[in-house]
Amino acid sequence: MKKLQLENRSYKELLIAFKDWLEILGYSGSAKESYPNCLKEFLYNMEQKGCLKLDAITVTTIKDYYGYLKERPNQRTDGALSKAALNQHQQALRKFNEYLKKHNGKPMPVHLRAEAKKEEGWQTVLTQEEIKELFEAAEHSYVMRHVCLRDKAMLVALYSCGLRVNEAVHLDRRDILFDRELVFVRKGKNYKERFVPINYRNLKILEDYLYDARLEFYKANESEAFFIGQQGKRLGRQSFGNRLGILVKLTGNSELQEKKVTPHTMRHSIATHLLEQGAPMESIQQFLGHSSLETTQIYTHLIEKV
Repeated sequence: MKKLQLENRSYKELLIAFKDWLEILGYSGSAKESYPNCLKEFLYNMEQKGCLKLDAITVTTIKDYYGYLKERPNQRTDGALSKAALNQHQQALRKFNEYLKKHNGKPMPVHLRAEAKKEEGWQTVLTQEEIKELFEAAEHSYVMRHVCLRDKAMLVALYSCGLRVNEAVHLDRRDILFDRELVFVRKGKNYKERFVPINYRNLKILEDYLYDARLEFYKANESEAFFIGQQGKRLGRQSFGNRLGILVKLTGNSELQEKKVTPHTMRHSIATHLLEQGAPMESIQQFLGHSSLETTQIYTHLIEKV
């Protein structure tokens, strides 16, 4: 929906101001793109219905629009919007309301119930043997050695350090504290920073990538990003998922290939493995950067199903 063009001057200005606000607050790259895109589609829809002022938006207006979202085709895949996408649209409207409140504006009546997420993907956990197979696959994942070493470093970040993919994306070179055996997460969820311990073996993988392989990437020294792509730019979320998918295929393990493996699967897996090994719940909470112990306790249910 990026190609939609707003005509209403007031809506245009609001959209620009909203983008600037997200930028000032330091939101992640994905949020700075998705929230304005969702808001733009909403404002465009309001324009088409002749609703040209925010004050004219009612509860019914919002519900009708949400009904439209549930019916409209997905632009990337066949079928309708996923529940995650619908929740993203809801969150964008709520975030815009937050912006309005901060700027003495009247918030819109957004009274929508969040879509329940499917649990199947959430419950996917790899065995320790499958994790080992992924690391072995990274040894021959590409014809160029520096990409293989980056793949191994990626696995360390996602599994061994339990980072969310967005946290891994925003790692900078300076965030690997080799002398202290820590990884500094500066772009954690809800902007919470934390330090993640890392053992010597995994630290050596990061060191080999950073001081050897990374230098082989185009314009490597011009970027502070820890993970960079072939064009010398910060490696994005999609690239993490794509490389992980390639590693899964290279294992030749049919059972592993049948699982829905995403970067977040790696985080679920390390949390489950730590719990299986008897690590204290509070330590796992701190390791993952959970603000609530209740979130961490969900992994006890995963153990029962693995």
